[in-house]
Parts: sequence; C-alpha cells; structure tokens
Amino acid sequence: MNSLGKLFLKGLAVTVPVVLTLAILWWMAAGSERLLGALLTRALPQGWYLPGMGLVAAVALITLVGLLSHVLIFQKLFRFWEHLINRLPLVKTIYTAIKDFIGYFNPDEQQRFSKVVLVQLPGQSFQVIGFVTREVFDDLPFQPAAEDPVAVYCPMSYQIGGYTLFLPRSCLQPLQIPFEEAMRLAVTGGIKQQNNSTD
Repeated sequence: MNSLGKLFLKGLAVTVPVVLTLAILWWMAAGSERLLGALLTRALPQGWYLPGMGLVAAVALITLVGLLSHVLIFQKLFRFWEHLINRLPLVKTIYTAIKDFIGYFNPDEQQRFSKVVLVQLPGQSFQVIGFVTREVFDDLPFQPAAEDPVAVYCPMSYQIGGYTLFLPRSCLQPLQIPFEEAMRLAVTGGIKQQNNSTD
C-alpha cells in the first residue's frame, strides 16, 4: 500500500501541473473566443464569422497593447490607470501581485534582471539568490552608502514578496545560469532537484 501511495503521489506530481496548465490555457482561449467572438458576430456581416476568430482577435489585441505601451501618450494613460488602481486598497493588492508575477515574463524585465548573482551579506554565513536591477544611481534622490553600490532584488519563496538591497559589489558572486532557472529556484525554495543521471 505504501508503494502504491508513492506511485500515486508521483503520478499526481506529473499530472497536476500539466492539467492545470492546459486548463488555464483552455480557460483563456475559451474566454477570449466567447467574449470577442460575440462582439465579432455582431460587428461582422452575417456568415463572415468563423470559429477561432475571437481567439485570433484576442492575440492581435494583446499584441496591439504591447505596441502601444511604447507610445508616450499611451504610457501616460497606463500610468493614470495604475494611479487610479493604487487608490483602491484591495484592488491594488490583487493588481500589484498579478502584475509583478506576469512581469517576470516581460522580455524587458528579464533583460533588466539578466544578471543573476549569489548575495553574501556582510557578517552573515548564509547566501541568497538575487537579480541585479541597477548599477547607476545618478537619477535617484539618494546615493546608497555602500562602496561601489549595486541594487539587487532578492525574491522571496513562492513570490510572497521580495527585497531590494543596495549592496557593495564585493558581496556579489555572478552566477552563470539563465534568468528563468534562477527565478524558479528562488520562488520555489529550491525544492525541485535536477536529475543529472543518464539512465
């Protein structure tokens, strides 16, 4: 019975991530098709609408938003929208959490966090994984007190939060690992172990 239980848990560990990923993708695709498909059905002449056009329209719309995010006037509109959101306590918490999580998949954010480092805090024996966010502070209203300062973001496990530390460069040890792998290691608490065996 113990062996069957272990096999069941192993199967669960493999099945649940796959099922949840497919379920989320299906929910997003079905929601896009249902919402935009209904709008297209009303907007297009009768008989022009084909199944799947709502999903294509959603992809095109998201791509358009990404394009508009580079236009100054729309950047101001986005900032105004965020200013309104930040005035609503509960909505602000939910919005910020989702935005921070999705932001990790933003190519601009990954480029900004591309330097992965191992942080050795002064006087401490433990180390934490961090991501260099900036090395120039001329545009800030303060100057970090650390010698040769570097701003490092250290995420907490399971993305509960994180800390931005202004540290001496001597405290940092560069790591030659991809952003995605480092972020996965940091936010999951290092639970997942890589299997390097060849069998």
